[in-house]
Amino acid sequence: MFRKIILNSNPILRKKCKAVNKIDPEIRKLIADMEDTMYENNGAGLAAIQVGVLKRVIVVDTSIDKNELLILINPKIIEKKGQIIWQEACLSVPGFEGTVKRYDYIKVKAKDKQFKDIIVEGEGYLAVALQHEIDHLDGILYIDRVEDDTLKSVNAEDEHAI
Repeated sequence: MFRKIILNSNPILRKKCKAVNKIDPEIRKLIADMEDTMYENNGAGLAAIQVGVLKRVIVVDTSIDKNELLILINPKIIEKKGQIIWQEACLSVPGFEGTVKRYDYIKVKAKDKQFKDIIVEGEGYLAVALQHEIDHLDGILYIDRVEDDTLKSVNAEDEHAI
């Protein structure tokens, strides 16, 4: 089921999300709804807070064919290196994009949808998407990290949001 995406004018996006302690039907439904919502909105990632749920859950799929879904519960960056400049957008900040400096490589420790420990490594676009979504869990939007004077309005139809 698709959920409504919370927009940046809503103060909920500035809150810190709480850790998930177990997988229950509510979390399973949240994950399924987040997946549907992300794909329906042509996103590359979505954090639970973006659908109004203050839980540390993200979904990410940066593949061209949208067939490499990552579901990460309680993600934590445990290693980072390099630097990359990326043009970012966000489903919660429609119609805008901006240049953000991120780590080019990250390693993330998380739980999968079975609540098993996993490690995910990402470079380039995947690293950027993971950092973008993990930021959401801490109440940080990409517009908080945009390089000076690079935030610009774009045609929403041309936008590919993280």
